[in-house]
Amino acid sequence: MKLIGATGHYVTDDLDEGPIIEQDVQRVRHSMTAEDFVVAGRDVEAVVLARAVKWHAGRRILMTGARTVVFR
Repeated sequence: MKLIGATGHYVTDDLDEGPIIEQDVQRVRHSMTAEDFVVAGRDVEAVVLARAVKWHAGRRILMTGARTVVFR
C-alpha cells in the first residue's frame, strides 16, 4: 500500500520543524498517473490546512513544552 500525506504545523525559523497541528494521509494505487498523485496530494494538503487553521482560530490548540495538544 502506498500513501501520500500532508502535515499542518506552526512556522518556525527552521523549515518544516514547527510544532505539528494536524497530519493526514490518502491511499494511492499503482494504477494512478503522476497527475493523479498531484491531485491527491493537493486534496489532502487542503484538508489538513483547513483543519489546522480552524483549530488555531478556534483556540483549540495548546502548546505545552515540546507537545501540541489539539482539542477537537
